[in-house]
Amino acid sequence: MATPPPAAINPNAQMGSLFPFVRATADRAPQELSFLNDRFTDVGAWQQEGRAKVLSLLQYSPPHCEPKVEIVERVDCGEYIREKLYFNTTPDIRVPAYLLLPKGEAKRRPAIVALHDHGAFFVWGKEKVVATENEHPTLTEFKRTAYSGRSYGSELAKRGYVVIAIDMFYWGERRLQFAGDAPAWRNRDAMSAQDVADFNRRSGASAPLAATGLFEAGVTWSGVMFMDDIRTVDYLASRPEVDPERIGCCGLSVGGFRSAHLAGLDPRIKAAVVVGWMSTYGSMLEDKLTSIGFMKVIPGLYRYMDLPDVVSLNVPGGLMIIQGTQDGLFTNAGVSAAYAKIAAVYGKAGVPERFQGVTYDGPHEFNAEMQDKAFAWLDRWLQP
Repeated sequence: MATPPPAAINPNAQMGSLFPFVRATADRAPQELSFLNDRFTDVGAWQQEGRAKVLSLLQYSPPHCEPKVEIVERVDCGEYIREKLYFNTTPDIRVPAYLLLPKGEAKRRPAIVALHDHGAFFVWGKEKVVATENEHPTLTEFKRTAYSGRSYGSELAKRGYVVIAIDMFYWGERRLQFAGDAPAWRNRDAMSAQDVADFNRRSGASAPLAATGLFEAGVTWSGVMFMDDIRTVDYLASRPEVDPERIGCCGLSVGGFRSAHLAGLDPRIKAAVVVGWMSTYGSMLEDKLTSIGFMKVIPGLYRYMDLPDVVSLNVPGGLMIIQGTQDGLFTNAGVSAAYAKIAAVYGKAGVPERFQGVTYDGPHEFNAEMQDKAFAWLDRWLQP
């Protein structure tokens, strides 16, 4: 019997000849926990079931603990005070953070969790979104290209928000270091531009190893990220300067990914902005797999929900998503499909005006114009 000719291989598929199997598997996913399924009519019941499923898939449920806050620095920044502090999110994790406290009348204020990006730029984390003195020139240049030179967390503090920004796992003070690293790699102030580039390159190459370690330990990278962010809300809500009923979140890139999940998983988030990270997962399978990456994988999620379903768990919270049409991490068709699904969820929930999908003719960035639109959206839902 003659051997049948091999099937043609899709030249665009990152998985080559294996892509048809992956495509077929994804296409059979029932996404049974989408609110658009007929069995869901009650928003609260859907949120309870959906959040529980996503949290279980993270394979990470660390015990609660006292934050044991240590404030190590207070700086007068003119319109606000910047605190540098450390606190525990789990018994094993102590995170560095900046907390920005607006000056003026002593009262409870709205608050924002400012979530920094990936950017293949690992040396700094929270400093990407918070202004500090004597900023490293390489960090300044990074902010120029990604944020129009702004520190958007500091801009929000000037608008009257209490703002907190932590270093995400693998970034900033939590970056991966080895015993044999050069002394300059341990002192960020002393790093040259080449040192920064070399360190970022090494960190990018080592990310699969770090992810493997987490998987072998029985947890997911996403779980570590999201739980740190949820426990950050715990601490933020405990501060006497914060109105716990008016908390929001905002982020670019992996910060947008974190913002989407924090909004979906934590009902205390009343308004969210997701920048540069929204798509249907199915649209990314062909040639955008590297956009997903190890740290953004939630094993088994697509069987139950897609990314737009997860962020929609925030309903009736005010949700704005901002994407650039020239953002190479996603297909424009995938972004449009995600917007349509989120709009349908918010419509079914009876609050269509609380979702806004914004598209800019630009790249993967959170520029000044985008920031102004995001700030106005947060003001709409969080300011008195």
